[in-house]
Amino acid sequence: MTNHVPVLLEECLTLLAPQDGRAYLDCTFGGGGHTAAILARAPRCTIDAMDRDPAAADRSAALLAAHPDSLRFHSENFRHLDRVPGRFDGVLMDIGVSSYQLDVPERGFSFRFDAPNDMRMDTRVGRSAAAFLERGDRAEIERAVRDYGEEPRWFRVVNAIIAARGTGRLARTSTFAELVAEAAPPAPGPRGPHPATRTFQGVRIAVNDELGALADALPLAFGKLTPGGVLAVISFHSLEDRMVKRYMNEVAGRPVDRDDARNQDDRVKQADLLTRKAVQPSDAEQERNPRSRSARLRAVRRLAA
Repeated sequence: MTNHVPVLLEECLTLLAPQDGRAYLDCTFGGGGHTAAILARAPRCTIDAMDRDPAAADRSAALLAAHPDSLRFHSENFRHLDRVPGRFDGVLMDIGVSSYQLDVPERGFSFRFDAPNDMRMDTRVGRSAAAFLERGDRAEIERAVRDYGEEPRWFRVVNAIIAARGTGRLARTSTFAELVAEAAPPAPGPRGPHPATRTFQGVRIAVNDELGALADALPLAFGKLTPGGVLAVISFHSLEDRMVKRYMNEVAGRPVDRDDARNQDDRVKQADLLTRKAVQPSDAEQERNPRSRSARLRAVRRLAA
């Protein structure tokens, strides 16, 4: 059993400010930590929770039994959150892989275990990581390793992947990690992250189309807000955080980046920024939960008008 710890929990609760009689949407149920905390603060609110991972439906059973009148669970990718009926006073998105997925060996998310190289958040659809690496176009592999994984030695890693096709080395997490480490060995000096860390991350993002799902979901989530409702998003990757920042600046009528030369009259303000800078975990939280270190939280409040 994995030890699930919801990230930036108190900060999320402060921004969402759960109240009885209000409606909330948790787009990424995971282990249910954020949903459970919202229900603890406002037991007479209603909350819809969703997750693309089929295993999350099983994990929701106990919480559903405890709150039959308040909680509904939807087995859906949040890029389809328009399939969840209703409007909400608060919407929470916790982007990325969950502790449950990382800590279950057969899911293939981690090279800490020898397992089939799968990495799919929803094992019912799409290509496994092994199939993606064996049969994906070179351009797809390059995008995963170079852009999503931000691996500096991406060219050597991609060449090694292409050369390994048909050998069986891409089929399991352990042999794939060894392949990457051989292509891009660690530099001399103090021990850092495993050399396959960035590549595993990039392949996972590509296999699950995580950036595409986020791009689809952000406007849908904002559109689900009631006037005065709050959208809060936790991300763990610089590309995700950049996407969230740009979208929230856009709906807040602010420049989306330094190159945005539009006049103020050309911008439409639909929300107030609640976080001028991304909220990061405290030193104490990072010490308790090292996986929280890269978390970034941003939020907006939809205008009442």
